[in-house]
Amino acid sequence: MKIVAYIGAGLLILFGALMVIGATDPTGNPSWLFVGLVLIVVGLVIIYFAARRKAQAPTTNVTLNVDLPGNVNFDSLKCKSCGGTLTAENISMVNGAPMVTCPFCHTIYQLTEDPKW
Repeated sequence: MKIVAYIGAGLLILFGALMVIGATDPTGNPSWLFVGLVLIVVGLVIIYFAARRKAQAPTTNVTLNVDLPGNVNFDSLKCKSCGGTLTAENISMVNGAPMVTCPFCHTIYQLTEDPKW
């Protein structure tokens, strides 16, 4: 919307300047000076308000549903290295893979899927 306002304001200023220049001609209409100045002022006002308006960034909500493989129970999830109890806060998504960070031994590993058969 800002781009349209800037283009429209530029055209108004251009035509206003042409009207002012045309009013200086001895055979030109003297009322062109008034119309030209009005067009220039309107163009500058449009630029002022377009520059003041802040661009609203579109908000994008991303919902990530993690389907953990196998029978994973968060109450009994244990670290593979030290056996410490892990919670849901210790699991994060990194490059599309669920990664576990142990708060006790600081080991980072990927959750792997156990065979379901």
